[in-house]
Amino acid sequence: MELLRKEDYYKIIGPLRQVTFNNLFARSVAENIVSGKIYVDNTGDPRTCYVVHPYGMSLLFGNCGNLNFNKRFRDYSLNLNTTRADHEWMQAFPGTWDTVLSELYGDNMIKSSENPGNKEAGIIELNTRVNFKFNREKYSATSRKPLPEDSEIVRAGKQIFNQMKGAVVPSHFWDDADDFFRKGNAFSLYCDNKLASTAFSAFVLDDKLEIGIETVEEFRGKGFAQYICAALIDYCLENNYEPIWACRLENKGSYNLALKLGFEPSAQLPYYKLSK
Repeated sequence: MELLRKEDYYKIIGPLRQVTFNNLFARSVAENIVSGKIYVDNTGDPRTCYVVHPYGMSLLFGNCGNLNFNKRFRDYSLNLNTTRADHEWMQAFPGTWDTVLSELYGDNMIKSSENPGNKEAGIIELNTRVNFKFNREKYSATSRKPLPEDSEIVRAGKQIFNQMKGAVVPSHFWDDADDFFRKGNAFSLYCDNKLASTAFSAFVLDDKLEIGIETVEEFRGKGFAQYICAALIDYCLENNYEPIWACRLENKGSYNLALKLGFEPSAQLPYYKLSK
């Protein structure tokens, strides 16, 4: 595995565009929209590539028969050299990689259902990632309740970039506030003048906008996520963007919210949580 220089990222864009499932996070790195890392088998002529987004999502793609790369990637995945401070969530393309990875990881790979204690060191946890397709007719037919009187939805300003805390917030997906508001967008819901929930563009490429959503803990369970996501979806439709949604199958809250917003499951893919 060799680290590819930013000025050479163009070398992997063609093969990356051949990946058939949602990979906006990887394209955001490869097309220098956000900082990240790209590892390859050969910096001069990359045939096997591993793209890491700063949020921790990653994509392995290309030739799966490079034994030297595969051995080094196994060590990286299990963090045997303690090069990573956190885990990564990986997808692989094409599907032949899944057989190779199963053999490569062996007994170190376990299903998420077999890991109730959330063990992380020395294992690869196998999850499932779901890609959704937006159904505009279903969305239009969705009944909408009026916003509670003590709440309002506003177009988010720059202060949101650092003010919003949680796992899925703009600062985890973009390099800085100026960059985010130049290329992205967000809406926030306030309840009793307190920031409660924000829906934002995690990735924007071509005519696609992938939705990120975070609700402050004290306001969860009130249905605010559906209100705020609908505001961002309306923005997408008004500006000719296709809304994109993806989540872990195990994340029932996100999965069910997608269904309420008119999204339909279109693909289920292996999703590997790499050791930290």
